[in-house]
Amino acid sequence: MGSERRKYDVLIAGGGIVGCYVAYFLKQRAPAIEVAVVEPDATYEYASTVRASGGARRLFSCPENIEMSNFSIERIRHFAAEMAVGNEPAPIDWVEQGYLFIVAGDAAMRMLEENARVQQSLGADVRMLDRDGLRSLLPSMHVDDLDGGAWSPGDGWCDPNGFLQGTRRKVKSLGVEFIQDRVSGFVLNNGRISAAALGGGGVIEADHFVNAAGAWSAQVSAMAGMALPVSPLRRFEHYFTGHRQIEPLPYVKDLQRLAFRSEGRGFSGGLVNSNEPRGFNFDVDHRYFDEVVWPALAHRFPTAFGGVKCHRTWSGLYEQCELDGNPIIGTWTGNHENFYVAAGFSGHGMMHAPAAGRAIAELIDAGRFETIDLGRLGYERVMKNEPYRERGIL
Repeated sequence: MGSERRKYDVLIAGGGIVGCYVAYFLKQRAPAIEVAVVEPDATYEYASTVRASGGARRLFSCPENIEMSNFSIERIRHFAAEMAVGNEPAPIDWVEQGYLFIVAGDAAMRMLEENARVQQSLGADVRMLDRDGLRSLLPSMHVDDLDGGAWSPGDGWCDPNGFLQGTRRKVKSLGVEFIQDRVSGFVLNNGRISAAALGGGGVIEADHFVNAAGAWSAQVSAMAGMALPVSPLRRFEHYFTGHRQIEPLPYVKDLQRLAFRSEGRGFSGGLVNSNEPRGFNFDVDHRYFDEVVWPALAHRFPTAFGGVKCHRTWSGLYEQCELDGNPIIGTWTGNHENFYVAAGFSGHGMMHAPAAGRAIAELIDAGRFETIDLGRLGYERVMKNEPYRERGIL
């Protein structure tokens, strides 16, 4: 995966799902464009996508996130055919069993209803359910302490590793070059970045540079003098089975960050600790499931999870945007404007990668957002310290 070329039109730091989709849409817009992706680990052992839950949903409050989901979910639905190479499809096992956000309290219900109106106005199929509606949808769920929820039946989940590997295979077939190395610095020249230094030695010139390094994106931006408020946040995913069978579940999520779904004969999910110390920590705490996750599961689905067996626990990293939990997508206005960032997705990178990749490709090729206006997700809000947060959505 070494490179013989020393000059490209676009150099992308980070070969995860976001970086791959930037490369894909650049090639869709301009097939002759020369694109290189610098990725240090060809196995993707610690990549966030392969350790993710694979969920994709429209249940957001910010219009930009809803619109990115609308676009991205359609690409995921048709991924097997769109990302086929020759006659070989790219299956990712899309499961369309919906998402369900559950809440308690009048204020939380009003918030869900307001969010639902925005979602519906942008074409999302979102249905509000009261307590009886929840009980009808999921008879095994304890609902006496809930007031209702928002259900989006067209949402679902996929195999995240298949999603990443299929995208990577497709962009390689389009002529994108992958360089197994790490960006170790940038060469600045007259207000622009002219080249990137690689950890293994050598310098690669390019006209445009993209930071899609995920949990490592703050380090990449710092090499250009850009302070990016993105930190690695460890979270656990668990595969578990209950002691009794229940109805197939959508992706169930509450405001305490319990989130889980059906997975084959069992279930996959977890409960994110927002106060987890930041850092590149992949250690697994096997007590966490018994002490934190199981009690929440047993309360919500006592029939199934009064007894439960956790078969596997693994850790992964959110690229947490510490400003507001929303991604940073765009250029550094007034500084090195040939440097683009697509990072800080805070757990939503896989589901929004197609839309984010298209957005960066538009900026590079046309100098502006042409489809979804993501201006409010730009770096300007970081410079002004003006958070743009989701309402009641994690």
